[in-house]
Amino acid sequence: MKTFMANAQNVERKWYVVDAAGMTLGRLASQVAAILRGKNKPTFTPHFDAGDFVIIVNASKVEMTGKKLDQKYYYHHSGYPGGLKSISYRKLMAEKPEFAVKHAIVGMLPKGPLGRQMARKLRVYAGPEHEHAAQQPEVLELIK
Repeated sequence: MKTFMANAQNVERKWYVVDAAGMTLGRLASQVAAILRGKNKPTFTPHFDAGDFVIIVNASKVEMTGKKLDQKYYYHHSGYPGGLKSISYRKLMAEKPEFAVKHAIVGMLPKGPLGRQMARKLRVYAGPEHEHAAQQPEVLELIK
């Protein structure tokens, strides 16, 4: 019996919609990252992107436990001396909730070209509306 290896000819991709309202950010991110990677399929192949497309709605209603909203910071650097910028997650969730959710999910994907290819299959929206009705996405219930 030969080992099955997924490739471009035999992979089937589905579209899923996930409602993030009331979900914890880390739990949401880990479960969505597994779907983007294709680990929920029996045809999982580590070196090939066999994952599905995921649409996340209501990203502004995602929750964080404890005091993380005030104590957790997002850092980035401008590239110039003294250019380290930081923003608390409370302010980040108020200004750009899509970025905060996407950043958490992409951080759990593989690094390099394969991970970037998987990250392109993720769509995040702050509100309940999305523009992918033509793809006929299935509603996916994740563990809270």
